[in-house]
Amino acid sequence: MSARYDTIVVGGGHNGLVAAAYLGRAGRRTLVVERRPVVGGAAVSTDIHPGFTYSVCSYVVSLLRPEISLDLDLASHGLELLPLNGTFTPLGTDPGDYLWRVDDAEQTHREIARHSTHDADLYADYGREMSAMARFVAPLLAMAPRDPTVPDPRAWLQFWGEVQRFRALGDNARNEFARLMTASAVDFLDRWFEHDALKATLAASGIIGTCLGVRSPGTAYVLLHHYMGEIDGAYRAWGLPRGGTGALSEALARAARAAGVEIRMGAGVDHIVIEQGRATGVVLDDGESIAATTVASGVDPRRTFLGLVGARHLPDEFRSAIENFRFRGSSGKVNLALDALPDFSCRPGPGAHLKGAISISPSVDYMERAFDAAKYGEWSPRPYLDIVIPSVSDPTVAPPGKHVMSCFVQYAPYSLAAGDWDSSRDRFGDAVIDTLAEFIPNIRDIVLHRQILTPLDLEREFGLTEGNIFHGELSRDQLFFLRPTPGWARYRTPIRHLYLCGSGAHPGGGLMGAPGLNAARAILADGH
Repeated sequence: MSARYDTIVVGGGHNGLVAAAYLGRAGRRTLVVERRPVVGGAAVSTDIHPGFTYSVCSYVVSLLRPEISLDLDLASHGLELLPLNGTFTPLGTDPGDYLWRVDDAEQTHREIARHSTHDADLYADYGREMSAMARFVAPLLAMAPRDPTVPDPRAWLQFWGEVQRFRALGDNARNEFARLMTASAVDFLDRWFEHDALKATLAASGIIGTCLGVRSPGTAYVLLHHYMGEIDGAYRAWGLPRGGTGALSEALARAARAAGVEIRMGAGVDHIVIEQGRATGVVLDDGESIAATTVASGVDPRRTFLGLVGARHLPDEFRSAIENFRFRGSSGKVNLALDALPDFSCRPGPGAHLKGAISISPSVDYMERAFDAAKYGEWSPRPYLDIVIPSVSDPTVAPPGKHVMSCFVQYAPYSLAAGDWDSSRDRFGDAVIDTLAEFIPNIRDIVLHRQILTPLDLEREFGLTEGNIFHGELSRDQLFFLRPTPGWARYRTPIRHLYLCGSGAHPGGGLMGAPGLNAARAILADGH
C-alpha cells in the first residue's frame, strides 16, 4: 500500500469535507477521495449552459450548523450567503391571488390577513412555538445518540437528561412536540390554521425528500427538521450562496486544505479494505491501495456496507438491517436558463416576491394528489415545486438581463410502474413546464435551456441510492438512535475503525454538516 494516513474520508460531499476539516484541524493526516471531478457531492454548481451557473442538485443553504461556519471560518474561505426574503405561493391567475410570507412580521400579517385574519393573528405564535421546539431539538443534532433500550448507564443518563429538558418545555410545548413526532403535517397544522393554501405551503416542508404525502403520519417531524434553519432569525438562516451552492463546498474544501487535508478528485473507491474485522484503507478504481488507521465513509449506508465493505464482512443482523434501510427517492430537479424574468399572472412584473422561495402548493388537496401519483409508480402530472431564482439576488450566475430558475420537483418515484426514466425524462420535464405555465404564461417563451434530473440521474451521477437526497428516508423509524440501524447510530460501525459520516447517519439530510462534525468528534474521542 502507498503512504499511510490517519484517516481516509470516502466521498467529498459537504459532510465528508466537514469531517476532514475537523480531523485536519486536530492534527490528523487526512485524505479525501472523491469519485467525481469536483467536490461537493450534490452541493455543486456547474455551467451547464454557456453563461448560466446551475446549482445542479442542492439549491439553498438552510440547515448549516453555525458552529461549523465559525470554527472553519467559512466566510474567509469565500462563502457569502444571500438571504431568501420569504415564500411566495401563487394560488391562481387573478391579480392578487397569492399568499406571500416575508421576513417582516407586520407585512406578513397583512398578507395573511388578506386570506384569514384568524391565521394572521396566530402566525407569530406558531413561529414562536416552532422556534421553541426547534431549540429543544437543536442540541440533539450535535450529539451521538445512545440507544435507550440498551442496558448501558451512559444511555440512560443521556436519555434522562433529555427527559429533564423535555419536562422543562412546559405543558403546551410538550403536547405540541408529541404531536409533531406522531401526526401528519396537515393534522398538526389544522390545529393552528384555517386557510388551505397556508397549510399546504407550510406542510410542504414536511414531505421534502420523503415518499410520503402531507397527510401521512410522521411528516410533521420533517416539517420541524426543515424549520431548523429558521431558528433565531426567521428566514435569515436560509440563504443562497453567491456563485451557486457549490460555493459552500468550495469553501469547505479550502478550509480543509488550510487544515492540511489532502483532497483527490477523480479517485473513485472500489472497496474498503477489511482485515480481521478492521478497516485498514481503501483500494481505488484504478487499483491503487491506500492505507489508513481509520476510514470514514460519506456515502450512504447501502453503498458503504453492501457495496464498499461487502456483505460477507457484516454480522447477519446488521446486514439485514442495512438491506431493509429505506431510500425510496421521490424527487427530481429541473434547472432552467431564462431569457427574462417569469411573469406571474397573480402578481405581474418584477418584484421582491421573486427574491425568495416560490412554492407551487396552492392547496392541501393539490399536494395530496401529487402524492397519489407517486403511490402508483407515476410522476406527478401537477407536481409540488419548490423554486428559487438565484439570479435575482446574485447576478454572477447568469448574463445581464437573463436568469436561472431552480425547480425542486416532487413527486418523482425512483421505481416507475411503467416505462423507465431514460425514456420518460423529457415528458417529466414537460410536466414541470406545464405546471409552471398555469401560473406563468410567458414561461415557454423565455426558456433558453433546461436540465432535467430524474431520481435515476441522481443515483447515477451523484451516488444517491434510489435518488434519495437524504441518504435514506427521514421517517420516524429511521431517526435518532435508529439511524441507520438500532445500536449503530453513533457513527461507529460493526467494522472496527470504520465510521459513517454522511447523511445516512444521525441527524440526517440537509446541508447542515452535523453528521460530518459528529463523526469527526467520534473518531477523535476514540483516539484515532
